[in-house]
Amino acid sequence: MTTNFDFLKSTDKNLFDIISEAEKLYRDEYFEQCMAQTRRFGENICKDVLGDRRTTEETFDDMLATLKDKSKGNPQEKEFIDDLYFLKRNGNKSVHGASVKKDGMTALECLQRAFEIAISYSVFKNGPSDKIMRLQYDTELLVTGKRNKSLSERYYEEKKRTQKTKSSYKTVQKPERKSEKKKGVEKPQKSSKKHSEKRGISLFWLIMIVAFTISLTTAGFLLLTFIRP
Repeated sequence: MTTNFDFLKSTDKNLFDIISEAEKLYRDEYFEQCMAQTRRFGENICKDVLGDRRTTEETFDDMLATLKDKSKGNPQEKEFIDDLYFLKRNGNKSVHGASVKKDGMTALECLQRAFEIAISYSVFKNGPSDKIMRLQYDTELLVTGKRNKSLSERYYEEKKRTQKTKSSYKTVQKPERKSEKKKGVEKPQKSSKKHSEKRGISLFWLIMIVAFTISLTTAGFLLLTFIRP
């Protein structure tokens, strides 16, 4: 099953197995056991990061104190150590608690802090990686085992869907345009115009004929008037 910590598998398989088990415990609602497992994860990372600088330190508390003393005080190191302390503190509470609290929110925060620790550890071991630095903890993946799509993936999928819809719309519209052209919507308008022009010419000649007839009758009448004695 896909986990939020898959990127850690190639760096340290043992650490990956520990923390992936913590996610499984969370999905099964064993929240106290999940927090204890994240504490185990943090302790093993702290031991590995100390490396040769570790001398007589045996407990998680001792290792954290040494790591804090040897840190350079930059914000990344401070956040890394604070997250380890958070895992240690809540892991201890879950192990030594007198009753089961079913504290899912704290268990989720432990997993999220373990995720940030895992990223810092990966950078410590392998150097900076843009791909890993952009990762964010996916709660949906934790619960369902299916990775939530990134914003860029959702954008390109929506873009393809929109383009496909537009293409389908054009395909549907083309036959309608062809049928309208075959029906000759505009042609009757042209023939109607020609018909009106023909009617206009006939009326003109009719008026000319009537006017000529009147003129001819008038001329004949005047001629008869002048000839009569």
